[in-house]
Amino acid sequence: MSTDSTDIAGEPIRFDTKIAVLLREDLEPWQRLNVTSFLVSGLGTQIPEVIGEPYEDADGVGYLPMFRQPVMVFEATKEVLVAAHARVLSRSLPRAVFTSDLFATGNDRDNRAAVRAVATAGLDVVGLAVYGPRNGVDKVVKGARMHP
Repeated sequence: MSTDSTDIAGEPIRFDTKIAVLLREDLEPWQRLNVTSFLVSGLGTQIPEVIGEPYEDADGVGYLPMFRQPVMVFEATKEVLVAAHARVLSRSLPRAVFTSDLFATGNDRDNRAAVRAVATAGLDVVGLAVYGPRNGVDKVVKGARMHP
């Protein structure tokens, strides 16, 4: 999926920003879905400009707004993910992190405690979401490949 879209009039829309999720390639399918959904939930809460307008169907039934642009999902080895984590921190881009410890917790309080208990360099990152300028995000996910 391209980070470009087409508006209702058929005109191309090119976003100057990018939303990317990077997953460790050895995750089980259910873990990939779980990690992706948790990671992207953090972006909309802190970066309101990523959220579009609410939806409404032809009968006037309303639906929640969603991201205004595509979310690119990548996968990578543990080593590439470690490097991406370092790059996102060095660039100070908005990010969300999911560590392997979170698979053993069952709520937000315990999730936060699990991350807080480990130093940055020791985090076993299995997923990372990042938002920012297209070129900056591309540099963060360098070495990753599009998720199949």
